[in-house]
Amino acid sequence: MFSPALTRFLEENKGKKIVFTNGCFDILHRGHVTYLSEARKLGDLLVVGVNSDASVKRLKGPERPVNNESDRSYVLSQLKAVDFTEIFTEDTPLNLILSVKPKVLVKGGDWKIDQIVGGKEVQGWGGQVFSLQFVNGYSTTALIEKIQHHD
Repeated sequence: MFSPALTRFLEENKGKKIVFTNGCFDILHRGHVTYLSEARKLGDLLVVGVNSDASVKRLKGPERPVNNESDRSYVLSQLKAVDFTEIFTEDTPLNLILSVKPKVLVKGGDWKIDQIVGGKEVQGWGGQVFSLQFVNGYSTTALIEKIQHHD
């Protein structure tokens, strides 16, 4: 279901503490980078699930994403904090989380722990779930609005 590269990555890193997060990451900004760096500190490796273009459209509207899925995944994969990226097509990353079986599941501070998709499952196999501090003043939607209304 997911890429052979993901299967290989997980095999090569058995026994390491994998942290998982996910998102659209449409226009990468300081809030994203800060959040990903903090997430990475919670384990040995950081795996990022990237919403496919179709799922971003369903979640964010017909004008999104600004950047296509392969570009978003590539840019994320080049960040120091990120060890692996995988694009997923569903609206939630639950199937990807079940495949990765991370020891730590992380979302941004705008998510309550009991609302984080996959949280119950991760806790069920002894993992931890965190809602990291939200970096105020940074959002892709706000950036897009600023660009559109710039005179």
